[in-house]
Amino acid sequence: QVQLVESGGGLVQAGGSLRLSCAASGRTFSSYAMGWFRQAPGKEREFVAAISWSGGRTYYADSVKGRFTISRANAKNTVYLQMNSLKPEDTAVYYCAAANIIATTETSYAYWGPGTQVTVSS
Repeated sequence: QVQLVESGGGLVQAGGSLRLSCAASGRTFSSYAMGWFRQAPGKEREFVAAISWSGGRTYYADSVKGRFTISRANAKNTVYLQMNSLKPEDTAVYYCAAANIIATTETSYAYWGPGTQVTVSS
């Protein structure tokens, strides 16, 4: 089992950058694929990015491709989401999640953090 806690959210102007972190507890972090999802007010939660256990494979939603970068530091039990060129439509609560295999669907992820708010002002 793994516990996840996100940090790094906040308020930023359009065009700005933020880096989200997700710290995991447990000795098996390096065996999990990790994903980031987000949920905007009044909308369903959606996939943002995912990374395999080794970091060798990554997936991105089309809406963030070229602007966001997912990475991980297994020695630190941490996964990151670097977000550049932020847009108001990126405003959402961002969640990290852990899965047995890299995936883009919510149902593939067994463990979730509580989320961190990202607000992008125009």
